[in-house]
Amino acid sequence: MDVKTITVIGAGLMGRGIAQVSARAGYTTHLVEVDQGQLDKGFAHIKKILEKDLSKGKISEADRDQAIALITPSTTFEGAASSELVIEAVTENIEIKKAIFKDLDEKCPPSTIIATNTSSIPITQLAAVTKRPSQVLGMHFMNPVPVMKLVELVMGYDTSEESLEVAKAVCASMKKEIIVARRDFPGFIVNRICVPLINEAIWLLHDGMGTVEDIDKGVKLGLNHPMGPLTLADFVGLDTTLYILQIMLDIYGDPKYRPCPLLTQMVNAGHYGRKSGRGFYDYSK
Repeated sequence: MDVKTITVIGAGLMGRGIAQVSARAGYTTHLVEVDQGQLDKGFAHIKKILEKDLSKGKISEADRDQAIALITPSTTFEGAASSELVIEAVTENIEIKKAIFKDLDEKCPPSTIIATNTSSIPITQLAAVTKRPSQVLGMHFMNPVPVMKLVELVMGYDTSEESLEVAKAVCASMKKEIIVARRDFPGFIVNRICVPLINEAIWLLHDGMGTVEDIDKGVKLGLNHPMGPLTLADFVGLDTTLYILQIMLDIYGDPKYRPCPLLTQMVNAGHYGRKSGRGFYDYSK
């Protein structure tokens, strides 16, 4: 399949990043968000990042103008009807995602591939609500999307090799490196390693083993990670981190995935990290 048009569902942190790299790769891109305010905010953020890249000499004025021209913001799924690939990037809630997949299945042409950016939800469960399970797969972009090189492709139980190859080609045109998770288990490859690491760091803080700063510094300098696990948790979102752990605990039943009570308490308090202005660090300023 020759992909020319991509629809991205969701204009939040991940969706707007995916739309940006899609347009920069030359695809006609529809950015969909049901909330007009969130849609405007997402599109404005894309323009801001492109302007910053221009000021740093990373792109030309022509590159910026072309990318902006290729993105069409919308509050409806109308663009999906002319897309060869749709990438869903809404909140990590399986019922919301199922409703979107069912709607897309009815609106998209039979040949359209429907992907999800989920970092934890089994692809097979989303594919099951469609009439095209062989054309459903995971395209898990890393955050921030324009900067991070990796995309984790995830195959559901019925995902075809043909759909996987199309996704690989799209990722290559976006200048992304790929890994393939061929077994559809929650967390896939990256988060099955990363999220328990974050959870263990929160347990260390909960147990009084060290300060936020020392735990992050220990991992950065001791393990040569570019970012400490508590900083990363704030960046990913503590609510998202908690949700991933809960899904993995439910499916695997292994106590090593039990969320630290401190994480649950912080989420209940509305401290989600950078997006709420407060997590393990204070971002209010």
